[in-house]
Amino acid sequence: MPKTTVLTNYSRSNAVETNEVRIVTADASAFAHEWIAAWNSHDLDRVLSHYTNDFEITSPMIRLTTGADSGTLFGKPAIRSYWEIALAAVPNLHFELLDVATGVDSIALYYKSVMGKIAIEVMHFNHSGLIKNVVAHYR
Repeated sequence: MPKTTVLTNYSRSNAVETNEVRIVTADASAFAHEWIAAWNSHDLDRVLSHYTNDFEITSPMIRLTTGADSGTLFGKPAIRSYWEIALAAVPNLHFELLDVATGVDSIALYYKSVMGKIAIEVMHFNHSGLIKNVVAHYR
């Protein structure tokens, strides 16, 4: 049976080995606050530490910025380049967490984003507690 991780207080190093991935409400809240703080620090290495090397992100902002029809980018190198450009374009970037909801091996963050936008990001986690897939929505 493959081993996977249960997140406990969002401490990957102290995770308990089990046969399923669960993200409980306290873990989701701790993760959400750390993720927001990472972005607000403008430290791209800190932000990227939450993701797998081969993660995928789909966002209308990617489509708007790059013109890519799919609005999807794959892997840390491509996404790092995109986010470097975004951080340079919005030097006063600041997110404000409004709420977090939990799903099966996933969470949805609801937050105030840049340019007065409201964002919802649905994040799916791998068995190590890292984000493997993100779909972003904006209003």
